Amino acid sequence: ATHHRTSRQGDVRGGWQQARLGPARRAARRNTVRDLAEDACREVKSLTISFDCLNDSNVPVYSSGDTVSGRVNLEVTGEIRVKSLKIHARGHAKVRWTESRNAGSNTAYTQNYTEEVEYFNHKDVLIGQERDDDNSEEGLHTIQSGRHEYAFSFELPQTPLATSFEGRHGSVRYWVKAELHRPWLLPVKLKKEFTVFEHIDINTPSLLSPQAGTKEKTLCCWFCTSGPISLSAKIERKGYTPGESIQIFAEIENCSSRMVVPKAAIYQTQAFYAKGKMKEVKQLVANLRGESLSSGKTETWNGKVLKIPPVSPSILDCSIIRVEYSLMVYVDIPGAMDLFLNLPLVIGTIPLHPFGSRTSSVSSQCSMNMNWLGLTLPERPEAPPSYAEVVTEEQRQSSLAPLAACEDFERALQGPLFAYIQEFRFLPPPLYSEIDPNPDQPTDDRPSCPSR
Repeated sequence: ATHHRTSRQGDVRGGWQQARLGPARRAARRNTVRDLAEDACREVKSLTISFDCLNDSNVPVYSSGDTVSGRVNLEVTGEIRVKSLKIHARGHAKVRWTESRNAGSNTAYTQNYTEEVEYFNHKDVLIGQERDDDNSEEGLHTIQSGRHEYAFSFELPQTPLATSFEGRHGSVRYWVKAELHRPWLLPVKLKKEFTVFEHIDINTPSLLSPQAGTKEKTLCCWFCTSGPISLSAKIERKGYTPGESIQIFAEIENCSSRMVVPKAAIYQTQAFYAKGKMKEVKQLVANLRGESLSSGKTETWNGKVLKIPPVSPSILDCSIIRVEYSLMVYVDIPGAMDLFLNLPLVIGTIPLHPFGSRTSSVSSQCSMNMNWLGLTLPERPEAPPSYAEVVTEEQRQSSLAPLAACEDFERALQGPLFAYIQEFRFLPPPLYSEIDPNPDQPTDDRPSCPSR
């Protein structure tokens, strides 16, 4: 009885509220509910994002300071009402990895390492209002059936940005997300990434300088010691771009009793930093193999070519992700540790200018024209002209005689300094000699392989 009485009271109260609203408001509420139901039945056929590309390849690629612009494309099958259409653009670098540790015989735990750096965070409203957390019918915007475009634009920060990157334990990503909000329905979302390159110009003195090195290794087996294995290698510069070829100049001398093989490889090193820890991943990019070298033999590489495949540029300015490259020239020694030589590389985005190849580095260009391993010039320099061919005896004597027209001037400048200048004005320079009176001591005392 109590239950029925409560139900009747609720019905009476609801009927009294309906009567209080009036016929007009009750009809408006019914129409709103009906419209929302119809909106739920109508579909958003497609929601896409397109960028206004700045290059001819039609790929969205930007750098710091550029303006990112594009359009949000919306296609609906019928008339719908929406609360808002928003975009959210963000760029950030993020690293994450886990490590398992043992705390005892039967205890183990997992340590998570995460770190994030945000480069920019931009939000904009293309349709409607900022708030979309309520489901009120106020402020709704009607979109007719068909296709619609809504333009957006924002500027990337002027500060250096990390280049887009996808690594094993971290990434650098830039994206734009569009969100369509309708009352009483879940929002429709779409995210699209774009690429950012932080340009590295290899036409700088530090990246145009040659890279070289020398190493030596002696093999020992119990009480027997064989001769050394020596390796010298050089490349003409430090900076390259993807698709270029590295010319390797090297000399490998095998004075040991084993058969060795000279090789070269390009490695990419990814370093991730979080909570004071570092995680490193090393990957092979490209490699080549030389001819096997028997005991007592020497092999010389006069510009052996190793091509750089399409790889991501170096990342040097990010605090939590670092991507570096190196050229390793090494000697594969069976049964022993390899003899290797690391030459640092920087993979840039701006290729070598034509004038850079001619004037990039005097030492680099000279070394390519001479036997750089022995540091010997290809030919002897030409001696300068003799003193008699430049200044005659009459000119020297006439310079020592006083000039009558300049007696007042000489009288004003009479003194030891002016006399010294006049006396030595046309005296011959020191005699030229192609033999250095103070020769440098030889620095390479490495003995050659004994004849066998």
